[in-house]
Amino acid sequence: MQTNHTLKIKLWTLLMFISFGTTLAQELPKTVEWNINGQTRKALVYVPATAKTKPTPIIFAFHGHGGTMQNMYRTRSFEKLWPEAIFICPQGLNTKGVLTDPEGKKSGWIMTNQTDSNRDLAFFDAMLKTLRADYKIDNSRIYATGHSNGGGFTYLLWVTRPNEFAAFAPTATAGGKMLPNLKTPKPGFHLMGENDPLVKPEWQKITYNKMLRVNGCNIAEGTKIDDNITFYKGKDGNDFELFIHNGGHEYPKNANQPIIYFFKKYTKK
Repeated sequence: MQTNHTLKIKLWTLLMFISFGTTLAQELPKTVEWNINGQTRKALVYVPATAKTKPTPIIFAFHGHGGTMQNMYRTRSFEKLWPEAIFICPQGLNTKGVLTDPEGKKSGWIMTNQTDSNRDLAFFDAMLKTLRADYKIDNSRIYATGHSNGGGFTYLLWVTRPNEFAAFAPTATAGGKMLPNLKTPKPGFHLMGENDPLVKPEWQKITYNKMLRVNGCNIAEGTKIDDNITFYKGKDGNDFELFIHNGGHEYPKNANQPIIYFFKKYTKK
């Protein structure tokens, strides 16, 4: 015969299991859909269990041309490095590439700052509006990163939506035609492969040197943080970190933690 004490232990264990299962279910990523001017748009979203009760940061992460939201989520793993933040990986639509895929058979992001006609800027606005309506968002802690074409879109957000963000971290990309319009100082993190065959290092150097100047950094006074990262002190807290690896166009796995460290340091002023 079971004692009352044994029954209590079993009941407590069962309740703990149910509670853990509920929490786990809340923290699994889910696919969320939006209708943007008649087009269905999707994003894979991780939401911490406390997002409705505590001020919650947001990290937007945009995949490269031909990429997927699932792969972006899997390779970044930001939900493990900053579990208190919402981590959202949007899915691009088939888009003509700037450097590849001229027929537009693969997914990507439109690189034009015509706000009223850019479907992807409209998508970003809708995602942010939904997150603010559904959760208790910390509006001083909204961040964006993206790789290649997604990094270019991150720079486009820097041009068109700078006041929404605390900091940006584009990777393996260049400002291109947007460069003259990149004028708003913001904490920035740029990642580049020294042997990138697609987005040439010289193009990327022009981009990050422009942003160093915009942020009021002295290009000659960078401080090495580790083997990859150089830190540049910016004016009014708009610092810049440059991550250079000896690879090509790929994203190095050891960049995830530095990007999260970088984001955590900055809030929107």
